[in-house]
Amino acid sequence: MTDATGTNATLDPPAIILVCDDDPTVRLLARECLESAGLEVIEAENGQEALTLFDQHEPDLIFLDVDMPQLNGFEVCTAIRQTQRGQSLPILIATGAHDNRSIDQGFEAGATQYKTKPINWALLSRDVKYMLRAAEAFAVLKAQQVQLRTLAYYDPLTSLPNRRSFVDQLRGSLEETADHHRTLGLLMVDLDHFKRIHDPLGEALSDSLLKVVAARLEERLGMYAPRGPDPHEAIDRSKLDEMTIDLMRPGGDEFNIIVRNINNSQALTAIASLVLETLNAPLIFSDNHLVLSASVGIAMAPEHGLEPEAIIRRANIALSAAKLSGRNRYRLYDNSLADDADRKLRLEADLRDALESPDQLFMAYQPQVDTTSGKISGVEALVRWNHPELGAISPALFAPLAEGSGLISQLGDWIFKRVDSDIQALKKVFPSYLTISINLSPLQFTQANFLETLKLRLSELQSNNEIELELTEGVIMSDADDSLLKLQELRTAGFRLAIDDFGTGYSSLSYLKDFPVNTLKIDQAFVANLGNESGNSVVRAILALAEALNLDVVAEGVETQEQAQFLKRHHCNILQGFLLAKPIPLQKVIEILDVDFSHMYRVDES
Repeated sequence: MTDATGTNATLDPPAIILVCDDDPTVRLLARECLESAGLEVIEAENGQEALTLFDQHEPDLIFLDVDMPQLNGFEVCTAIRQTQRGQSLPILIATGAHDNRSIDQGFEAGATQYKTKPINWALLSRDVKYMLRAAEAFAVLKAQQVQLRTLAYYDPLTSLPNRRSFVDQLRGSLEETADHHRTLGLLMVDLDHFKRIHDPLGEALSDSLLKVVAARLEERLGMYAPRGPDPHEAIDRSKLDEMTIDLMRPGGDEFNIIVRNINNSQALTAIASLVLETLNAPLIFSDNHLVLSASVGIAMAPEHGLEPEAIIRRANIALSAAKLSGRNRYRLYDNSLADDADRKLRLEADLRDALESPDQLFMAYQPQVDTTSGKISGVEALVRWNHPELGAISPALFAPLAEGSGLISQLGDWIFKRVDSDIQALKKVFPSYLTISINLSPLQFTQANFLETLKLRLSELQSNNEIELELTEGVIMSDADDSLLKLQELRTAGFRLAIDDFGTGYSSLSYLKDFPVNTLKIDQAFVANLGNESGNSVVRAILALAEALNLDVVAEGVETQEQAQFLKRHHCNILQGFLLAKPIPLQKVIEILDVDFSHMYRVDES
């Protein structure tokens, strides 16, 4: 066939109409009317034959007489509606009965439209085409609804159920758990240090990696039959006692796992171990050899609550505990974790108050001794918190609390202002040659207004002392190219720069030689390990590297004379630790400026 332009045109096949009536005259008239309208007709002379032809030909519409042998039209219509394909199929029922009861019975059986005999054959093809168009529009609408539901309930990257689906499924599963006295588990999985992988790979490759991770987890957890994404779907009661698992991706580098019908907590910890083992397996991705790890928090219902919010909160608390314990491990929620979480919430509120209080937070200054002169050449400014009820609170506790609660910028501002205030209180006797070292939080370094804020703080300082900013090796190397630009701007602004905890991160020599840093600080763990050959070798290597790059070196945590002597012998030029002085008020630092500490590390050359 050709169209108006003379080119070949492909027409859609005609719609198939199944006509079922035990009267051959009716079937003949229906065929004549429908075929003249361009429709294809197949015929059945009884209800059973109609069902057979429905299975064989998949018609687009069925024209059914009610009064037929074997199965009547109502029974055929009911049987078709019970099939998957027949649920939305247009069905036209015809009968000689004109009473309302027969009409109602037809619609109850699932008829789309109802006609009474005698049939107006002139209008039949028009009615059938109208029903076909309506069915097509309904099919399009239904497909759109399915697509919208997919977008609403599934993660487009991994095709796993998303956060919305997770919350719905968890709520439905908890209701089922309560109604049938079952036990449910929730595992919250968070990939460890994923940003360190994400930044070098970029967005596209990181997304591909997450797809690989999702596929690995699905494969390993696939031994358990999942329920399905719809929390309202019918439950197969015959399988109610079986343990089932659903894996979901609420977003980012997080995965959630709902485990139904568990016998005990050991089943959950076994699944958590399987997750860690799966992620720990070496992975070659984009020519990179990667080994991933994760932290897993576990909570159970009804033991830890029957509301979604309660279970999620407790699994999150357990996840945080797993991270604080060193990562690459799981943690099952217990009441001790709840106590810790509540205590942290109270401390967060107390820290907010402390930042406004004149006497809770204060600065202590640990002297740094130049090994050439034996005199103090600088101090590290260390914030301390004296809680009115709990006493001294370790910075190891309140510094992460400040980061997690969004108070770190406020605390950083407070430290700069207090250091300047302390110096100004002693400006007549405080020497300008002392370097003041101030630690920066990794979170501060990644904030958008980081550079502008620090430049402003430097401009506000009234002292002439050099300020050395200490940044950990890990945060600098997390995005080396971006860090290089930031460090260059900080040096241009007038800050000295130090890499804190050197040796514990991932520094590349090719980057280190380009970083505009002044000082390397040897982590105290390496200093503590001096005295055995491996510990000595590491420290010697760091000192040799610093000498080659013309960098100052501060050794932290010096506690013994033997450590100090080793460091002096191998040309470490600055020592810091309890052997020399603990963190003390700035006034006390002034009082020991003339002390010669060299007797503590003097090496007998004889």
